Amino acid sequence: MTTQGQSNADIADWRPEDERFWESTGKQIAYRNLWISIPALLCGFAIWGMWGIITVQMLNLGFPFTQAELFTLTAIAGISGATMRIPASFLIRMAGGRNTIFLTTAMLLAPAIGTGVALQHPEWPLWVFQLMALWSGVGGGNFASSMSNISTFFPKRLQGTALGLNAGLGNFGVTTMQIVIPLVMTMGLFGAFGGDSRALVKDSGWILGKIAAGTPTWIQNAGFAWVLSLVPLSLLCWWGMSNLKTVSPATGSPVVAFAKITYLYSLAFIPSVGMLYLYLPAPTGLGLLNMWVAIPLDIVAALLMMRLAAFGAMKENVQKQFAIFSNKHTWSMTALYVVTFGSFIGFSMALPLAITVIFGYQHTPDAGGVLQHTLKNPNAPSALTYAWIGPFVGAAVRPLGGWISDKVGGSIVTQIISAIMVVASAAVGYVMLQAYQSVAPEQHFMTFMGLFIVLFAASGIGNGSTFRSVGFIFDRQQAGPVLGWTSAVAAYGAFIAPVLIGQQIKAGTPQYAFYGFAVFYAVCLVLNWWFYLRPGAEIKNP
Repeated sequence: MTTQGQSNADIADWRPEDERFWESTGKQIAYRNLWISIPALLCGFAIWGMWGIITVQMLNLGFPFTQAELFTLTAIAGISGATMRIPASFLIRMAGGRNTIFLTTAMLLAPAIGTGVALQHPEWPLWVFQLMALWSGVGGGNFASSMSNISTFFPKRLQGTALGLNAGLGNFGVTTMQIVIPLVMTMGLFGAFGGDSRALVKDSGWILGKIAAGTPTWIQNAGFAWVLSLVPLSLLCWWGMSNLKTVSPATGSPVVAFAKITYLYSLAFIPSVGMLYLYLPAPTGLGLLNMWVAIPLDIVAALLMMRLAAFGAMKENVQKQFAIFSNKHTWSMTALYVVTFGSFIGFSMALPLAITVIFGYQHTPDAGGVLQHTLKNPNAPSALTYAWIGPFVGAAVRPLGGWISDKVGGSIVTQIISAIMVVASAAVGYVMLQAYQSVAPEQHFMTFMGLFIVLFAASGIGNGSTFRSVGFIFDRQQAGPVLGWTSAVAAYGAFIAPVLIGQQIKAGTPQYAFYGFAVFYAVCLVLNWWFYLRPGAEIKNP
């Protein structure tokens, strides 16, 4: 149902805080957009996160790349998706919700099909797979536009629940991907059109257990399978979603809106490619930058590209939304969202390969007492059997985090989960140390997975609480861009975690990565208390 004289596509009168309007008209429109947004976002997460599983299977199939090179694929997808979120956080105001969600969902077809083609050619150079990982970042960018869009439809009292549902069920894309990809790789899904299979060199697995070496595997289905859902979903977005003219008054025609989206997304690729070229080692790049220099450089470059390359009405819109950076609470909430979503997506990306490397080998000392990590562990747990559990739990509890925060206050919930994450992260580091020094690392695996599930659960609840806090702290005009911006910076966790964990595993000290995470969580716990919970805080939440 729409207000008189309005179409589903373009809605000029929108007053969600008006109880009569909400009950008579607004609720139906808002929830229709939410229920379409969720599966579209789910597919975005699946495309963005799929390299965490693909790299494991590339290793199992004997692709001619080192473990370090395979870790770069998950890291590239991570930084690309994070950078894409920076322009994505501005798209709703400039192009409209319906236009943006439709086009960015349809865009996912390109990396899905391209990845399927590339995976049929293990002889192709590493840069081809890195390019596909970069392209998959479109799926990560979609989160910022999706959350900015849904935040405009609901009254403040329901934003924690609505955003928790959108993000939480959308986050199931990570779990869905981790379950679906191992399954579809076991069958010739598309017959003669889907290409030939390859035999596993090493044991693999799926949620029901191991898959023995020698089993025919269609790794290309990891990309191709998503076409079956993306085509109907794109059409559903176009026919069922709405542009709110009160939020996006100057979108122009759909063609003009699509041009704005494509232009800004294209701009985001430029700093990503440049930074990765300076960061990645030869032969892909120059290897000149440290990760902690590369990430701020990438963020600054993306913002400058948007500010300098925008023109006309687009430039005015960008400048208006840059006002969020003068608000100190933008920066405090950004740090807190790194704790929650940054941890969720970073661990989701890194966990499958970390399980494979740490528990897939026996760690035995040589004659000189130096640990060697090359002998295959016959009792190794399969990453493809277990890695989905953590993201599943994190996504499942995210709506709960939003709902609880609507009742008791977002910052209180954030404080509790931050304390839990300090302890759990330090404990994970200790268990990883024990496993990486053991000839039978599998004896530590269940403890390792249990602690990771605690981390994922805490980060999932915190995802809901931090988004609820944004809706409480900022007005409606700033909340959308702040949601997009905080999610953009937090998404760099998808780059940081695989790189940091990979580096520390290579150095023989995987525990240091998690000790470092614990210190960061502790700092943010103090930050949250200072800004939102201490007596005399400028904004008490509650």
